[in-house]
Amino acid sequence: MTAATRHPPGARRFDAIVIGGSAGAIDAISTILPALQAQIRAAVLVTLHLPREAPSLLPEIFRPRCALRTAEAQDKEPIEAGTVYFAPPDYHLLVDAGPRLALSVDEPVHFSRPSIDVLFESAADTYGERLLGMLLSGANQDGARGMAAIGAAGGLCVVQAPASAAMSTMPQSALDLMAPHHVLTPSEIASLLADLQMRRIL
Repeated sequence: MTAATRHPPGARRFDAIVIGGSAGAIDAISTILPALQAQIRAAVLVTLHLPREAPSLLPEIFRPRCALRTAEAQDKEPIEAGTVYFAPPDYHLLVDAGPRLALSVDEPVHFSRPSIDVLFESAADTYGERLLGMLLSGANQDGARGMAAIGAAGGLCVVQAPASAAMSTMPQSALDLMAPHHVLTPSEIASLLADLQMRRIL
């Protein structure tokens, strides 16, 4: 795999994967999510910047492309392994004690609600080193601070290679702020996930 910026932490079980992106990220996720097998022990939480005025169709779009159950996140819902939870439009998605999902209508972050930073920071607080974070294509700086929080908590940090992103601002903002463990194309991220599953730590 290319462009790993530093050695990843030692093998450990990951209990959650958080994914964030904006413009261009759906194409990347369409490569990444099919790499996950139904029997994984982690839950997947996804925040994409969405239009506030329209319902999200992301669970329906990805259901036939993904071996995991897909659902729109519901407030106070227990987080279950083997499920992909998508943040609903106009709500921040957080991880709360339990662990449970939480939805918030607090002020937008980087003009965005849902905000990637909000998800990443709350997940880092809950899962620590058992968290895998991925920041994908997007046109603003949302997610960079949250990725730094995941790294500070001991989690595994993966950033899409800016040259492979439809919009490079988001991944580049993370690279400007911190040194992730991996800087990879979407297909390389899928290969990383396959490797983690083969090693039975995901």
